[in-house]
Amino acid sequence: MADLDAQFAQAQADVKTLTSKPSNDDLLTLYALFKQSTAGEASGAKKPGRFDLVGKAKYEAWTQVAGTSADEAKTRYIAEVDRLLGR
Repeated sequence: MADLDAQFAQAQADVKTLTSKPSNDDLLTLYALFKQSTAGEASGAKKPGRFDLVGKAKYEAWTQVAGTSADEAKTRYIAEVDRLLGR
């Protein structure tokens, strides 16, 4: 568990070193997996208003990973960062 947490923390640092901005889909995936890892299910979060398009997209991406355990979300986040970095 501690090893996974260390890898997750390293992936969070590594994602900031990307030389080019990821696509919006990649950013939403990273956001959703991060939130699922750190905050749990989106069902407890306040749903954004109808005119908050960015917030709505983020919330919807987060709800798509509902049911994913924190450890699985961390593992998928790490894999996504590795893919973006070309590892």
